[in-house]
Amino acid sequence: MSTPGPERVPSSVKVTKTSGQGKPPAGAPSGKKPGSKGPAGKGGGKGRKPVTPVKVAGSRNWGPIAVAGVVVLIAAGIIGYGVYAAVQGSRDWQDKVSEIAGVVNYREQNNAAINDTSHKQGALQYVTSPPVGGAHNSTPQNCTGDVYDAPIANEHAVHSLEHGAVWITYKQGLAADQVNVLKTKVEGKDYMFMSPYAGLDKNVSVQVWGFQLKTDDVNDPKIDEFIKDTRSVSALEPGVSCSGGNTTTGPVQGTGNGAVMNK
Repeated sequence: MSTPGPERVPSSVKVTKTSGQGKPPAGAPSGKKPGSKGPAGKGGGKGRKPVTPVKVAGSRNWGPIAVAGVVVLIAAGIIGYGVYAAVQGSRDWQDKVSEIAGVVNYREQNNAAINDTSHKQGALQYVTSPPVGGAHNSTPQNCTGDVYDAPIANEHAVHSLEHGAVWITYKQGLAADQVNVLKTKVEGKDYMFMSPYAGLDKNVSVQVWGFQLKTDDVNDPKIDEFIKDTRSVSALEPGVSCSGGNTTTGPVQGTGNGAVMNK
């Protein structure tokens, strides 16, 4: 048994690189991430080629675009129609009716016989058949939607034209169903009247003062267009009533061979 001696002081041992001691344990981090490689081409192994990111274009939502386009088209149509209607509404009625195919504008001919607005008694001669103007009887034919089943006197009818009435005449002997089509355009409408007409060269002739349309088709849409553009506005004496006139058929009563009457 050894005798305890003075307290021993542990001696320091210097560890060098070659001593084998102080070596970091296997698997410990060495300042580099495991599996990391050096820069490509610099001895650290082959580097991986950079991957180019793929750009995915987002799909465009065409729904709102299509709706907006439709709205724009509708708005443009409404505006366009408004402009057209304003222009049409500002046009003179004579321009409108003159553009209807088949209409004859006698006003532009400036014929003195048609322009004559004097009142004369007895039977009178007219430039056109049926007449579209000229001297006439002082009593107009009643024209508040009246439908006459026999020819009426031209002299009374022309006076009604002076007041702005539309006179529909049709060939005598026209089929009843066709006559009924014309009746629907007249009955119950002010400044309208109709009657058969002897010797008519077409099935239907429609006239106001200075304008005339003839057709063989009672369903011709131009008849309605003519009425729309001329009724009342064609008056030489605007605002004069169509009521209180002659309601009989047949030739004018009285003689005088066109003698001037007091107005």
